[in-house]
Amino acid sequence: MVIDHICFAVRDLESAIPQWTRAFDYKQLTEIVTNTRQQVKVVFLSKEESVTIKLIEPLEENESVMNFVKRGGGFHHLCFRCANMDQQIGELNEKGLITLVAPQPGEAFENEKIAFMLTRFGVNIELIDTDKKARKIK
Repeated sequence: MVIDHICFAVRDLESAIPQWTRAFDYKQLTEIVTNTRQQVKVVFLSKEESVTIKLIEPLEENESVMNFVKRGGGFHHLCFRCANMDQQIGELNEKGLITLVAPQPGEAFENEKIAFMLTRFGVNIELIDTDKKARKIK
């Protein structure tokens, strides 16, 4: 497994994107994608020789993330890319991680599978087995 991206929850993507650009020289990698399953808007930011950043903005229906961003938001999850998601989930379950969301299509990843897990120390983990990102900006 390797880190694919780090995710931060924000109140508003339209204001967060330029803040990341000004403060950290990140550039917008993708268009904003609405993920109807997780009920968030998603955008990926990139910077040469640095980890990809994913920003999420909750849709009104997503009360848990909405409450999180009302308290200031911030770090949401760490995403690992693996070779075989099903096998990796089994191995992580054996190591004590809890599956929160079983594999399902991820709209921000061109509908490739995503899954979410929780560590014993309270960190949300996303798993993917693709390097695709939906609607990349040319």
